[in-house]
Amino acid sequence: MTSNFTLSLRQETTLTPQDDNLILQTPARKLTFQAPKSSLKAALQHLKDGTHTHTQLTELIAQTDGIEETEKFQAYLQRLTELGWICHSIKSLATAMPMVGNYQFDCPEIEDWQTAAFSLSRFTYLHQIDGEIILESPLSQSKIILSDWRGAALAAKLAQLQTVSELIAGIPDITEEIGQQFISLLWAAQMLSFQGETDSPPLVYWEFTDLLFHSRSRNGRHDNPLGSVYPFKDKIDPLPAVKPLMGDTIIKLEKPDLEQLTNTDISLTKALETRRSLRKHDQTPMTVEQLGKLLYRCARVEKIIDSEMGEVSRRPYPGGGAIYELEIYPVVNNCQGLDGGIYQYHPLDHVLCQIAQWSEEAEALNTDAWFANGQQVKPQILLVITARFGRLFWKYRAMAYAAILKHVGVMYQTLYLVATSMNLAPSALGAGNSDLFAAATGIDYYEEASVGEFMLGSVCRE
Repeated sequence: MTSNFTLSLRQETTLTPQDDNLILQTPARKLTFQAPKSSLKAALQHLKDGTHTHTQLTELIAQTDGIEETEKFQAYLQRLTELGWICHSIKSLATAMPMVGNYQFDCPEIEDWQTAAFSLSRFTYLHQIDGEIILESPLSQSKIILSDWRGAALAAKLAQLQTVSELIAGIPDITEEIGQQFISLLWAAQMLSFQGETDSPPLVYWEFTDLLFHSRSRNGRHDNPLGSVYPFKDKIDPLPAVKPLMGDTIIKLEKPDLEQLTNTDISLTKALETRRSLRKHDQTPMTVEQLGKLLYRCARVEKIIDSEMGEVSRRPYPGGGAIYELEIYPVVNNCQGLDGGIYQYHPLDHVLCQIAQWSEEAEALNTDAWFANGQQVKPQILLVITARFGRLFWKYRAMAYAAILKHVGVMYQTLYLVATSMNLAPSALGAGNSDLFAAATGIDYYEEASVGEFMLGSVCRE
């Protein structure tokens, strides 16, 4: 079946004569064919034009230059496939385009097409990019470009188990042979489930969104730009390092004496070894002085640095690119010296700005935290950690949201260690409600949303 696919070079590949040689080149790599015979030249041009099947190409070379040149071409073709330069197509219907190097296109033979039934894998998804309908899967090294509506219709029918005859029924100009080719193309791309089979370990443990996020935020299974690509440079100004104050009610916070702490604080080893998630709070609540000292030690801006790519800063915890997209909003339920409500922490001035009094929305955030910690305690203070997405997305692609979650983990650890050294009761939460936070603060969900929650309280003395 694989021999019936039309073969083509990826669109960005160029084929250039140079003296007696042929140069095959992508933006990342160049191959030189030294003094190729006329049949190889013709085969490479057909690959560039995307006009011939594997069978037609090998026959062309065999008829012109014999079996030895055919074997040589097979070796070249295998190498080009492994490099991820060769696309496999069903003409005017669908194309499997490699997204990575070390690419394999293997299509097992189907013994009985009459009874074999297929459905889409639960990991396969369809979306639109630049006017094209694309099938992708985190299991696959390639993506399937659907050339017209019939390809999308076939994919839609594969939401349920289908034999080839069932699959092609009602779709014009799709023969049984084309239906078999379509199944083979998706099967080679690991986008199908055979005979209703379910996943087994370890794949069964993965949810679709988790595996997709994992595969698309690291190299290896996609060809999307990843890393520091500055996609919005010269289009949108980078966001400032520090978010402006959101209101006029400002509370100055106490700063600890860091020099004194170097002599009196517990050791790092003791903080690491005694750190615990404490989900019981004392009846006497923690104080605003304690909150101020903790925030200063964990999250203050030590220095703002101007760079060619916008402002960066230095803070007590590490952050990718020194961008520091995270913000902290204390939701205060019970704290000595501080009214109940929702506050913005301003890390440069080390102040709190009250943005909302205690309300139904603040109560809902507190209740949500209560559910998240197993209904053990409603926190005296809930630190809602948000991300100003534009800060990181301005510079990074693909890995940006994964970096945000790593930064949340770094923030959690910093809060844990400092809270432990201050004899406070810390507990990170595993889930939160970003829509609830947006409703409570009026902050645009897509501009800045909650990505972590951390409970604080006084240590229970019972």
